[in-house]
Amino acid sequence: MSRSKMPLTRRAAMSLLAGAAGAALAPASTSSAQDYPSRAVKILVPFQPAGPNDIVTRLIVPKLSENLGKTFFVENQGGAGGNLGMGAVARATPDGLTLVSVSSTFVINPSLYKSCPYDPVKDFAPITIAAESPHVYFVHPSVPATSMKELIELIKQNPGKYSYASPGAGTPAHLSTERLKLTYGLEFTHIPFRGAGPAVQSVLGGHTPVGCATIPPVYGLIKGGQLRPLVVTSFERFATIAEVPTISEAGIKDQEGTTFMAFLAPAGTPKPIIDFLYAEIARVVKSNETKERFTELGFNAVVNTPAEFAKQIEVEVAMWAKVIRDANIERM
Repeated sequence: MSRSKMPLTRRAAMSLLAGAAGAALAPASTSSAQDYPSRAVKILVPFQPAGPNDIVTRLIVPKLSENLGKTFFVENQGGAGGNLGMGAVARATPDGLTLVSVSSTFVINPSLYKSCPYDPVKDFAPITIAAESPHVYFVHPSVPATSMKELIELIKQNPGKYSYASPGAGTPAHLSTERLKLTYGLEFTHIPFRGAGPAVQSVLGGHTPVGCATIPPVYGLIKGGQLRPLVVTSFERFATIAEVPTISEAGIKDQEGTTFMAFLAPAGTPKPIIDFLYAEIARVVKSNETKERFTELGFNAVVNTPAEFAKQIEVEVAMWAKVIRDANIERM
């Protein structure tokens, strides 16, 4: 499929966000939400413990409690790709006492699932993104490609021969690679696994020649020379594997993408509470301690305002819906 059929790209998304920045609302002062929180605040993670969202959330939440002298706690409610937990928060009382920590599946699932219990635009009040993790494309050492352009040419010259491993159907790594396939007209078979660990091990064992995943599960194997990294999908190089070029530096344009971790509240939560939470989460994320810890774990510490995040949600919902539709990905 030609590039002209994929007009809505991550770069386009970032351009729209930049345009929104001028209209973004300034963070509220503590005094504007002086009675908040009146009770303990639950931050629901809609996935099982020890995943990326859980890790990021459990690094931030204790600092919120410490800084504010109030109780913030994490509760895990996994199931249905995060839909159960996200749907529960969509129906929660909009008083700021129930929040949710989401990943990029939040903007993907409404198009991926036949029945999704929430509307990502209407049912939530965005607070902020807190972290992003770029994807890395990597190959088994036996693959005769040392750059992303070489890999694309190799796949083109051998239609149907090569396959790639992802952490699962509908994950950002899967959809990002399907977008790449659409752009370059590649016959490149998807092999989904139940998580990044098994996907990485399949490439390491030579069972699947190519893989796409976030940095943490593949970092040690890249540093040890057991797997060959080709590119990271962020706009800038990642500090702990700075020798790996960005996908744009490798000559592959408009294919940037990351998995984000972010916070939302139910729609209707008072604006002073949203602005207060944004300011306090941003204070934690921007601290040197948090930045350093995130980098060690394979995340970039980033924040955006509630207005910017709202625009990003709209853009990414449309972008991934188009990929799912154009790639004929079966709905779950």
